[in-house]
Amino acid sequence: MHHSSKRGVMMGIAETPIQVRNPNGSGVLIQTGPYLSSDLPIAGFSIMEAKDINEAIELASKSPCAVAHGVIEIWPLKEQ
Repeated sequence: MHHSSKRGVMMGIAETPIQVRNPNGSGVLIQTGPYLSSDLPIAGFSIMEAKDINEAIELASKSPCAVAHGVIEIWPLKEQ
């Protein structure tokens, strides 16, 4: 067990991201690969638990951002 996991810290390696869109709730669109590219760190993120990638996509597709013509990037974590 990794030392920090004893303190409730999740450790993992990010796998290939998936972009999720659901413009105006008209249907879920997915695309493999990152949307954002930046030399600066991302300022906001959420960690969600899902049984598999399909459930993660379903949850992300209901986000106000995905519905309002935005995009949610899902980065699956391979736990360490």
